[in-house]
Amino acid sequence: MDFTGEERIAAPRDVVWAALNDPEIMRGCIPGCQAIERLSPDTFEATIKVKFSLLSATFHGLLTLSNVDAPNSYTLSAEGKGGLAGFAKGAADIVLEESGAETILHYRAKAELGGRLAQFGARLLDATSQRLAEGFFSDFNAAVVAKMAAG
Repeated sequence: MDFTGEERIAAPRDVVWAALNDPEIMRGCIPGCQAIERLSPDTFEATIKVKFSLLSATFHGLLTLSNVDAPNSYTLSAEGKGGLAGFAKGAADIVLEESGAETILHYRAKAELGGRLAQFGARLLDATSQRLAEGFFSDFNAAVVAKMAAG
C-alpha cells in the first residue's frame, strides 16, 4: 500500500528538520508510540501499539534514517514485530520545501503487513495505514507550531 500527502507547517525548514530528528517530538506524534530511544544518529528503537479494527498489536522494532540530505530530506524506514499478530514494514520519503516563512513537508510512504494482520484485507489495512500517517503528520505539525510559540 502506497500513499502520499503534504503538510504545510508554520515554521522555518531548519526548525521542522530539527523536530523530525527529535525523539521526544516523534514519540508524541507517532500514533500509539509507547517508547522511542535513539540508538545512534540514524537509528531508533520503538514500541508502538496499533489498533486494526478489532485487533490491537504492539510492535517492537527499529526506525532507521537513510538518504539523509539535511535539512532537505530523508527516508524513514521502520520494521517491527507484533508477536502473533505478525510484522509491519514501511518507509516514508520526507522532503521539506521552503515556502516563505513556512515549510511544506511532502511525504510518500509505503507499508507492508504480514502474518495474522495480512488476513484482514487490503482495504482495512490501507485505511488504517493512511489514518496513522495522516495522524502523525497532523500531530507533528501541531507539535512544531507549539514549539515555535514556546520560543
